[in-house]
Amino acid sequence: MKTVQIDVAIIGAGSAGLPAYRAAKAAGASVILIEGGPHGTTCARVGCMPSKLLIAAAEAAHAASRTAPFGVHIDGVIRIDGREVMQRVKSERDRLVGFVLDSVEAIPAHEKLTGYAHFIDDGLLQVGDHTRVRARSIVIATGSSPVIPSIYQALGDRAIINDDVFEWADLPRKIAVVGAGVIGLELGQALSRLGVDVTVIGARGRVGPLTDPDIKAYAQKTFSNSFRFVARAEVEAVARQGDGVQIRFRTGTGELVDDDYDYVLVTAGRKPNFDRLALENTSIALDALGNPIYDPLTLQAGTHPVFIAGDANGVLPVQHEASDEGRAAGTNAARFPDVVPLIRRAPIAILFSEPGIALVGARHADLQPDTFVIGEASFEDQGRSRVMLRNLGLMHVYVDKANRTFLGAEWIGPDAEHIAHLLAWALQMKLSVDEMLGMPFYHPVVEEGLRTALRDAVAALKSA
Repeated sequence: MKTVQIDVAIIGAGSAGLPAYRAAKAAGASVILIEGGPHGTTCARVGCMPSKLLIAAAEAAHAASRTAPFGVHIDGVIRIDGREVMQRVKSERDRLVGFVLDSVEAIPAHEKLTGYAHFIDDGLLQVGDHTRVRARSIVIATGSSPVIPSIYQALGDRAIINDDVFEWADLPRKIAVVGAGVIGLELGQALSRLGVDVTVIGARGRVGPLTDPDIKAYAQKTFSNSFRFVARAEVEAVARQGDGVQIRFRTGTGELVDDDYDYVLVTAGRKPNFDRLALENTSIALDALGNPIYDPLTLQAGTHPVFIAGDANGVLPVQHEASDEGRAAGTNAARFPDVVPLIRRAPIAILFSEPGIALVGARHADLQPDTFVIGEASFEDQGRSRVMLRNLGLMHVYVDKANRTFLGAEWIGPDAEHIAHLLAWALQMKLSVDEMLGMPFYHPVVEEGLRTALRDAVAALKSA
């Protein structure tokens, strides 16, 4: 058994762990990076990038099927080759993972360890069966894993998670997606547009990240035109049937549905990967679920020199936030006890559907009634959107009644991912609605829909 003495030990070499390693090194600390699973990050291997590759194929298929209204006619039947679709998804995914692996390979051998780590005591880690690491500070960046409720576990390989989708050799005939969050809706729509018979089964009326009732209702109706979407249902029974599954569920209106599928794609949320860490061997305070209690600003667990970064903390489980948290955690670990809070960027969430969904800043559910006004814009008759026949969408922007500052927005509409960045920058700069309207809007662009919503907010302020 080898023992290593180090300033900072980082558990996990993903989207938070790698920036933490670089930040701790930059701060002058001796660092060791520990990884027990496959390298390559969740984002590149099974998350952001392969899902966008599948979505890109779906967008190509959908565009090809909608040329006739423009007077462009494609002779013959549009043929989707599932094997070719999945081959490109996997080959491009592997290329992107390769870039991450190259960066890991460049780390000096004495600064990385392979094996799962667990705590022996507060500052001592056991890595695999070969090394003990005594660290002055520790960064936990172990990521998260999909949750599979017990009702689906008896289905064996017919109950899958998003990771499994990107290993398919071909597209299935029919699939049920359990969960109407971001992953469920993105993959559900993409598979449907690639010719798969898709049913998305939600539990509590959720439509992705939306909280604004009007926007959520509009989005639910829009998605229901793309695939069978039951936003509120209770799954009563599931059973393995040969090479498929049978699911019985009751909809929110009381209708009983009994249907068969090739697979059940379970997108029922994620949980932090703390199970292997043996945190009970430390004096770190744990919550009722056994997760470390920590400060979401400094990322520090109590007064301990332990910092929780990335999906493991569950605050904002997106790649750029994980990277920011990793840098902050690595710096704080290296400079402990000189710990400073993380300055977070403006909150932004994007669902890569068509039309897209985005949230920026405060959600509707977070705002106090009678303290804000809503500015609204429909994209159904918005000029550029109609020109492109992508004219579906509804936007709400929220503006503070007292000081006219922009607070946030929720919407569904074309090019939502791009408009979201404009709004996030405006929020981070603390712009008022008047200052935002003073910015240039070219014509004709989809962003003119945003200007309509801002003008509507100004009108609402006058009558408030």
